[in-house]
Amino acid sequence: MIWDQKMECASRPEMKKLQSERLKKLVHYLWKGNAVYRRRFEHFNVKPSEIGDISDIRKLPVTVKEDLRDNYPFGLFTDYRHTTEIHVSSGTTGNPTVVGYTREDLKLWAQVMARSLALAGAVPGDMIQVAYGYGLFTGGLGAHYGALEMGLKVIPASSGQTKRQLKLMTDFRPRILACTPSYALFMLDEARALGIDPKASSWEIGIFGAEPWSESMRAQIEASWDMTATDIYGLSEIIGPGVAQECQHKAGLHFQWDVFYPEVLDPKTGENVKDGERGELVITTLTKRGIPLLRYRTRDIVTIEYSKCKCGRTTPRISKILGRTDDMLIIRGINVFPSQIEYVLLKIEGTQPHYLLVVDRQNNLDTLEVWVEVEEKMFSDEIKQMRALEETIKREIESVLGLDVKVKLVEPKSIERSEGKAKRVIDKRKI
Repeated sequence: MIWDQKMECASRPEMKKLQSERLKKLVHYLWKGNAVYRRRFEHFNVKPSEIGDISDIRKLPVTVKEDLRDNYPFGLFTDYRHTTEIHVSSGTTGNPTVVGYTREDLKLWAQVMARSLALAGAVPGDMIQVAYGYGLFTGGLGAHYGALEMGLKVIPASSGQTKRQLKLMTDFRPRILACTPSYALFMLDEARALGIDPKASSWEIGIFGAEPWSESMRAQIEASWDMTATDIYGLSEIIGPGVAQECQHKAGLHFQWDVFYPEVLDPKTGENVKDGERGELVITTLTKRGIPLLRYRTRDIVTIEYSKCKCGRTTPRISKILGRTDDMLIIRGINVFPSQIEYVLLKIEGTQPHYLLVVDRQNNLDTLEVWVEVEEKMFSDEIKQMRALEETIKREIESVLGLDVKVKLVEPKSIERSEGKAKRVIDKRKI
């Protein structure tokens, strides 16, 4: 089903007109109500009267995560007075990023999440088990609000307590699971340990996000749990989950273009890339009130396509996240994304979708060691077979990266599991 026919199936000229109207209102709103943005406009010599069309967005300055941290906690809020809900990111350094929602923003969040649920295949009356974290993390509450908006029955399980999660699934029989993809695999291990047949689970649809994951990882989740695994995209600075979501055709994530305007730019030059080319996703929140952001650099690398989808929607579709400009590792002058290595590993038979990249510096030379979990049966095979697998993994990674690596095969469950976002990199270099 299509939740919002008018917005999700609008023609490109119709949407351009709406986006232009909303951008003009946004710029005037920021000029009057946000001192930080007003100073930025004045610095770049941009007046609201100069913004007449969505194409004029190129005249406006970009916003980066450091702007939120530098104006911590509420300096970038445009309507602090009417803010009714506040969320905080789990930043690793310095101040966290703080975002706020007015009642209008919460309604908007519920609407885009309802669209996302419909895209994944949910219908009113379904039951959803929300195993994203609640609280300051936006994942759990975003899915919760959307489910209520759509008329679903919600199990607000939050993350963790895996045995209880599996009991809820077994006893309540929810049709939909929402969590991180790594946690879906974490629960898979626990289910098997408890003697639960994953293929007999009630979950038919998975809505997985909050971390990058590959097509091979999707295939394992779908085959193991006997479900359709869909990708959802969002970030707390923009609204949380609900910015984009795959439909059942899984041909890209439908971007909610009437409320979030997407640009895909060359991260070095800031120029638009051609449709289908990789670039950094930059998002403008066209209708938010509490803390609207103008041309926010997500650091996520994607492609974008504007052709009509088989599902009937005309919304543009972004690819799964292909990497990030700020989690990119530079090893001996070579750019390395963890997702590149994950893609290689999950194509090789005998490996598990759990790995760790250990980066170090020895004798002034960067080194990369890849720890890979392999299936239990591999440890009962002959040593020469283990070495052959090790050499295969090493060769395949090196062919993709153009970089010498060391591969270490480890036993199942020896790499630390996470009930949230999986930790994939340990960088021991003092850079």
